[in-house]
Amino acid sequence: MSVTVDVSVVIPAYNEADVVDRCLEVVRAQLGAHLAKSKRSFEIVFVDDGSRDGTPEALRLASEADSRVRVVSLSRNFGKESAMAAGLEAARGRAVLLMDADLQHPPDLIPRMVELWDEGNEVVSAVKAARARESFVYRAMASLFNLLMGGAAGRSFRGSSDFKLLDRQVVDALAACPERSRFFRGLVTWIGFKTAEIPFTVAPRIGGETKWSLGGLIRYSMKNLISFSAMPLKLVAAMGFGTLVFAAGLGVQTLYRYLAGQAVSGFTTVILLQLILGGLTLTSLGVIALYIAELYDEAKGRPVFVVRRPRVIPAVNAAVSSEAPDEHD
Repeated sequence: MSVTVDVSVVIPAYNEADVVDRCLEVVRAQLGAHLAKSKRSFEIVFVDDGSRDGTPEALRLASEADSRVRVVSLSRNFGKESAMAAGLEAARGRAVLLMDADLQHPPDLIPRMVELWDEGNEVVSAVKAARARESFVYRAMASLFNLLMGGAAGRSFRGSSDFKLLDRQVVDALAACPERSRFFRGLVTWIGFKTAEIPFTVAPRIGGETKWSLGGLIRYSMKNLISFSAMPLKLVAAMGFGTLVFAAGLGVQTLYRYLAGQAVSGFTTVILLQLILGGLTLTSLGVIALYIAELYDEAKGRPVFVVRRPRVIPAVNAAVSSEAPDEHD
């Protein structure tokens, strides 16, 4: 991707017709006020992730009214990770900032994030100091996910978010990662680069409804954990080894009691051992099956996203030349 502007802001949107106009207004104001002083250019790249409401029309009107607003339309809903990948591919800036359309990522942090980039940081990561109003179960699931991902990556994911500014070389490094199942936050951590963190408080949504349900969060967490880390496989191996040690100890105890004439009648021990081994076996097969399914998806090599391009309808020349020769001549 050729670099033609200084800062690109990538904003994925799915059924966000109620908020995109306000989002554009606030983000454009922050960029204009800060970058105008240094006479630097910017663009705002909206990624329409297969919206089914009025989002596509609202974005079309916005792009027609301002040449600095660009729209990438995906052919269907591919999910946030794919939408962010599409936005990174389309962005033309020396720095690329990603944020949500619902303004829960406060736009007033944009100037400070650009300043930290100017100071030589290649990744500026906004970290949640306080979360928005969420249910206890949702908050607990998010905390568990961040704990597991932090253990897999060897770095804390507490408060992590997709609200980040990336230098162009970081964007290029992400593009060089070939996997189809992508975990943006994990990949940014894995590739390294000099990073600065800035805390923020998650703001309430300015409109519309969240697209995340508890089930969706669980599926998202499981998919990203499996695609990014081999920790579940290692955990299965550790449980298998622990069960082997337990079974060996139980076998020694049983043999001793038998030789000492103290064998206990009944099948309690046998039943418990079968339940433990059966549960462990089924759990292990389930985890292995998830990894095989992930490998199957990767092996197919399908694109991460598909962009819908405007149809070009050739003009039909209805005029009939008066000089056309008569077929009877």
